[in-house]
Amino acid sequence: MRIGFIEDTCLHGGTQIWVVEAVRYFLSKGDAVTILSPSEGWVAEQCRTTKASVVDYDFDKIANQSGADCLNWIGALQDCDVAVCTVHPPRDGFHASVFAARCIQEGDLQTYLITKTGTIIPAYLREYYLPKGFSRVSIVAISDYTRRFLMDTYDIPQEKVTLIYQGIDLHRFNPAKDRKTLSTHRYPLPDQAEPVLGCIGSMEARKGHAVLLEALAALATDHLPNIYLLLVGDGPEEHQIRRMVKDLELENWVGFFPFTAEPELAFEQVDITVLPSIAKEGLPNVLQESMAMKVPVIASDLGGVAEVVLDGKTGLLVNPGGVAELTRAIDTLWSDQATYKKMGEEGRRLVQSKFDRVSQFDKFRVHFQSYLGAEEQVVDSEDGELLQQ
Repeated sequence: MRIGFIEDTCLHGGTQIWVVEAVRYFLSKGDAVTILSPSEGWVAEQCRTTKASVVDYDFDKIANQSGADCLNWIGALQDCDVAVCTVHPPRDGFHASVFAARCIQEGDLQTYLITKTGTIIPAYLREYYLPKGFSRVSIVAISDYTRRFLMDTYDIPQEKVTLIYQGIDLHRFNPAKDRKTLSTHRYPLPDQAEPVLGCIGSMEARKGHAVLLEALAALATDHLPNIYLLLVGDGPEEHQIRRMVKDLELENWVGFFPFTAEPELAFEQVDITVLPSIAKEGLPNVLQESMAMKVPVIASDLGGVAEVVLDGKTGLLVNPGGVAELTRAIDTLWSDQATYKKMGEEGRRLVQSKFDRVSQFDKFRVHFQSYLGAEEQVVDSEDGELLQQ
């Protein structure tokens, strides 16, 4: 089987880490893999060290959808049995899944397009998931919330949407004493820092760092003077977040660290992982990774978060944007150490039972194989009915 991945972003977040790990997994199974990604993108950079075929393009110029770009994509996809395209925000009238469908049609390819999505944004169009009138296309949703949203809101037929959780590497994300020295060196903490909060991921406005910093300010001057926050990642809001830390006079309570492909080292230093997002979440890998490390989580109740954060059992859910509620949740969880430790154990058990990445990769592979030689189908763009060709 030959699998294509289309990752139209230069970012290096959880989805991109999953793509790179998926590439390595499928290669290990003897599959051939092709990557279509911007030349300056992190995914292309990482995959050049593998046996995958990397076909790149200019991230800005592709928006013109030129004939040369179309030929480039046709060449990349012509031998692929399936092409997996992550649904990212459109830009300048361009969307990767729609362009991929066009290229497959114009190249008269037998490639089956699978759009993969976790995050739902109301402004997205139905055609980003099922390009209009295009044959041989279906969707993989990585949370049940997303699956149900696509069916209920976009009127996409149930049989066109499959739920497969991404999962995480349970061998890698497992507390290990022999990592402690390296972790301490990479993420140094002030003396007597506790609890240590971890917020790991892209620094974007939707991630709610401002809410977390306001909660931190309240806790540091009240119940938890030794509290400390590890901010791990980068992104377009980093400058504003650093400025807010200074404005709130939190320099002694916050540490900034760059994006890492080894978040397990950060979790070794963290007591509570916080995901304070205020919008646009699917099922963030960071929650499963934290729970696998027996680190309890506090997260905004958005998207598919509740599928892994079972409120009061594996972590705590809070309403997005609520500073006072987030402040109370952190204080309550840390003050009840018996519940805190039990949540860590329950979180690990849940991830082991439902989110093991190897078994989830196996499910993806079986799913892809099901489309080899599949009968073509056309999705009517008006009423969502399937028309057999």
